[in-house]
Amino acid sequence: MPRVLSFKSEKDLLWINALGMVLIIIVVLFPAFFLRAAFGIPFVLFFPGYVLVCALFPKKGDLDEVERLALSIGLSIAVVPLLGLVLNYTPFGIRLYPILVSLFSFTLLMSLVAMRRRKALSIEERFTPSFSVNIPRWQELSRMDKALSAGLISCVVLSGALVANFAATPRVGERFTEFYVLGPTGKVEGYPTTITLGESGTVILGVVNHEYDKVAYTIVIRLDGETVRTIEGIGLEHEEKWEQNFTFTPDKTGEKLKLEFLLYKEGVDEPYRSLHLWVTVRAVQ
Repeated sequence: MPRVLSFKSEKDLLWINALGMVLIIIVVLFPAFFLRAAFGIPFVLFFPGYVLVCALFPKKGDLDEVERLALSIGLSIAVVPLLGLVLNYTPFGIRLYPILVSLFSFTLLMSLVAMRRRKALSIEERFTPSFSVNIPRWQELSRMDKALSAGLISCVVLSGALVANFAATPRVGERFTEFYVLGPTGKVEGYPTTITLGESGTVILGVVNHEYDKVAYTIVIRLDGETVRTIEGIGLEHEEKWEQNFTFTPDKTGEKLKLEFLLYKEGVDEPYRSLHLWVTVRAVQ
């Protein structure tokens, strides 16, 4: 007789949040570990939608298993971009840790709502995830079925090994360096483009290394073709960011003087990146 493998648990929401906490620990402690992918994919593509479906439809008869699975995936794909859109308008921005915390917070909040709604129902009415699989005994299989089963198991093991190796192998993407100039409030606005002689203007210079290696940078600032300051010794590791305020005081008047910011890599004579502002310096009235 075939064996029946069955599973049923009323603690599915607790397990999901526990796995979310495990993912956070893995991301913080093992930034290059392949388990990030194994835990991260369901955390992004399934868990948010699943807990939302559980909160909206806590009764067993509200949806069948296929509908719940499809809605869980579909709502996850809808929820994650919306959370990213909200983060884009916050000081945190769309970065790894803010996204991780926001997804976990959403999952936890919807889980609490789902638990509360389930408790309001009787045990017979509550939705509880369950499944069962009939597993035939090996001796009862024909030679063809045994060969197919062995081949399938080998393919699964080989695919898992390839995926694990692919996830564990660091992949080098595009190598580049971010170089930016922000206004004094840290935004892309409010630049000191009109100054009275004797006054000072302030901007924020920023460099972010995406070169997959440590790089030393130098920034040269020129006003109307004359070097006013050189910032040296900016050594950054991969994904490391550097920001610093730069204050300049023009010593001559003029319309639309070119304020240049030139970024150099160590050992390279030509500028790697260049930015500029047009500054008008007016005489004191």
